[in-house]
Amino acid sequence: MVTLTRIYTRGGDKGQTSLGDGSRVPKSDLRVDAYGTVDEANAAIGLARLHTAGTAADAYLSRIQNDLFDLGADLCTPEQENPQYPPLRIIDAQVTRLEQEIDALNAELAPLSSFILPGGTPAAAFLHQARTVTRRAERLVAALAEREPVTPAAFKYLNRLSDFLFVLGRHVNDRGAGDVLWVPGANR
Repeated sequence: MVTLTRIYTRGGDKGQTSLGDGSRVPKSDLRVDAYGTVDEANAAIGLARLHTAGTAADAYLSRIQNDLFDLGADLCTPEQENPQYPPLRIIDAQVTRLEQEIDALNAELAPLSSFILPGGTPAAAFLHQARTVTRRAERLVAALAEREPVTPAAFKYLNRLSDFLFVLGRHVNDRGAGDVLWVPGANR
């Protein structure tokens, strides 16, 4: 378990931060941007959870928030041969679990006949916001993977998570306001 006795260290006051392997990089580094955006997605999921308390959706989201901390730990630790300590990495089983949950939730929904707009219930709106932040994190991890090795399951996890958040948003709306359908050209 992690024990934090101080919140500030002054170590980043000159625009540098430490990665999980102890190396120092600029705070503008793509790796820092990627795991920082994963943290943003986690915060957005926290907002959605305010509107799902006591539901199955909340249980899913609680587990996912923990997974996102695992993902942040994965992304903040560059791949290296023979590390002193084994780094925490996202694994394929976490991706598979998301796929199974997507399939189960989607089986309960009517097929889509139109694109949907983010909205409906407050919970669904926040889930859609979390989905878009997750997509941004995925794009940043894709850019990082072009530059240096990234755990393959980490990239897959983000891709499935955005799909999961989309389906969960629909599922929440199905029990409340219903999907908000896009009407092409409606305001011309």
